[in-house]
Amino acid sequence: MSVPAIPDLRQLRYFVAVAEEKHFGRAAVRLSMTQPPLSQAIRALEETLGVELFARTKRSVELTPVGADLLPEVRRLLASAEALRPLAQSLARGESGGLSLSFVSTADYGLLPPLLRDFGVRHPRVRLQLAEATSDVQFEELVAGHIDAGLVIGPLPPRYATQLSWLSIAREPLVIAMSAQRAVRIEAGIEAGSEAGSEARSEAGSEASEAGSEAASEPGSEGDAPEPGEQAIDTTAVPEWRDTPISLRDAADAPLVIFPRRLAPSFYDIIMDCYGVAGLTPRIGQEAIQMQTIVSLVSAGMGVALVPQSLRNLRRTGVVYRPLTEAVPAIETGLVWRTQAVSPVLAGFIEIARAHARHLRNFGSQSESVRTELR
Repeated sequence: MSVPAIPDLRQLRYFVAVAEEKHFGRAAVRLSMTQPPLSQAIRALEETLGVELFARTKRSVELTPVGADLLPEVRRLLASAEALRPLAQSLARGESGGLSLSFVSTADYGLLPPLLRDFGVRHPRVRLQLAEATSDVQFEELVAGHIDAGLVIGPLPPRYATQLSWLSIAREPLVIAMSAQRAVRIEAGIEAGSEAGSEARSEAGSEASEAGSEAASEPGSEGDAPEPGEQAIDTTAVPEWRDTPISLRDAADAPLVIFPRRLAPSFYDIIMDCYGVAGLTPRIGQEAIQMQTIVSLVSAGMGVALVPQSLRNLRRTGVVYRPLTEAVPAIETGLVWRTQAVSPVLAGFIEIARAHARHLRNFGSQSESVRTELR
């Protein structure tokens, strides 16, 4: 008869009972069984392990040194085994486990914090693994099974429609991020870098597309510093946000700071369309991958950027945000996941995301009603 390769839990429980009672008869009573089967089970355990666990005499049973050292380990094993059932039930309810979530940088300043806060309150024992990534990277990571879900800029590319599910959560307008120096000039009715005043502003759109790379090489055209002989402008009192909108044409001469199109083509095209609707052709000044870097470049006077309104929460010295007079399309941020791989934990996160989406839709409808009444 072959010896089992590993002991079973029943044998381990018998071992603990005999070790604690130091008597086979009392251990058998405790286990509600007779003594012969208990003795046989302990012998079988010793054969499986290849060691003697008890030193037996006619009057006593004592643990061997090996048995004494093994006892606490066996107790830990049994405790872990007893915890398996409640753990499995907790996992099935989505109360514990892990969730790997990626997010675009824009979500970090509006949508992500409340989602994580609510999820943490409802699922405090779930381990969250967070990573910032662009939308295109997240789509590939999801298909490869490397992450569970992602917060991306929509819409979902058609090539992923059969594998991934999409939930639209938030829609927000684009606003313009610019240096405080430029904002003062525009809001005072003076276009940066121009001595022709309002006449130059009306011609800026058509001239911007013709200037091209030649304009990029002109001294002073890339930054927002005062021109030679121009009095410096005090920007200390310039508010970071003002509800009064400005026209995109007022900043048409400024280089555009944007991310490469390959990273988020839909978002990139929306920004280009904004310029197109205004009859402008933007001059790309700098490209950057992360929104934080884009805003930092704006702070350095390298140009302007069109960003989701929630990025107002990203404060950089010398950067202000303004709404646009043009009818700009909304940027859509949503949750995406593998359709056939929804764990209980992920299902809980999706439920919270749906609740946020409903709240934002209701809030948006109420805000629009108020604006309509005020008109």
